[in-house]
Amino acid sequence: MRATVRDRLGHCELNRPHKLNALNFEMLQALDEVLHRWADDNSVEMVVLTGAGERGFCAGGDIADFHRAVTTGHHSDFIELLALEFKVDLLLSKYPKPLVTVAHGITMGGGIGLASHAPVRLVTATARMGMPETKIGYTPDVGGSHLLAMAPGHMGEYFAMTANSFTGADAPYLGFADAVVSETFAENALDELSDFMGLGSAEITAAVEVLHGAPESLRMDTELGWIDHAFSAESPVEVVDRLREMAHPNAAKALAMIEANSPTSVSSAFYSVRAAREEANLQLTLDRELRLAGYLMHLPDLAEGIRAQVIDKDRNPAWTPSSLQEVDLESLIQPM
Repeated sequence: MRATVRDRLGHCELNRPHKLNALNFEMLQALDEVLHRWADDNSVEMVVLTGAGERGFCAGGDIADFHRAVTTGHHSDFIELLALEFKVDLLLSKYPKPLVTVAHGITMGGGIGLASHAPVRLVTATARMGMPETKIGYTPDVGGSHLLAMAPGHMGEYFAMTANSFTGADAPYLGFADAVVSETFAENALDELSDFMGLGSAEITAAVEVLHGAPESLRMDTELGWIDHAFSAESPVEVVDRLREMAHPNAAKALAMIEANSPTSVSSAFYSVRAAREEANLQLTLDRELRLAGYLMHLPDLAEGIRAQVIDKDRNPAWTPSSLQEVDLESLIQPM
């Protein structure tokens, strides 16, 4: 992670482009230290957080490290990293100075935690965003269940259970960004944002949107009807039953995505979004997500999901249990 100050603008750059800026403990420690230091530094008036490389802002946590931790008995390392990551996410949400994130390319999981909790959240239209955790036997975290819960209708349950992604152009509608900016703006963000020095966060957002905003998408708005019908159900099993009965072509696609994911994770994602909607509080959501991580990391699906998607890349995980009906909901809901 690189940190520089120029003309009262502090720039944090995630600098691991060969790994799509995947987060490890050292990066998070450095980011936490710099953000705390700059919060009390009068020579820094604005902070900008970007990701190095053309491919993406941040692909999330380094899940190869997660796999190593949960398969070698070092579960405490996994929890320690998550606790620090969640601490940084909360700090971003409460930062006392204008803090601008500029997301581009792949922005997933932990990348969402950094990009979508900040006071000023900018994104390029072509960014690919999402919470893909149910694909690897885990659950949306980094406050992702809070963001999903605040999305229109039951979009949150849809994206959490399917692990589907969305574009940066869709991000403002879904509540994951404040404004879409051009690729040119993103590439020259430091120079462009220096013009807004001295403004508050809301004023910066408005000025950027007026002067540099790119068109948003309302594609997801047209999907809200069938999504609400299916994902407003009272349980994951009922969601699947409703999808099976629907004629909408995208319902069949959603069903296929859910059925490919870990049943335990799909259930966790569903109830996490419901709990976050009741809480409507990022701190409470992060606390609950950490408790849930402490439970899920001891189940077989996390190691198996990472193996299938990242280590062996056979894309053929053997989930335990293999169906939604077999998920131990009583044990799953306890950490929530």
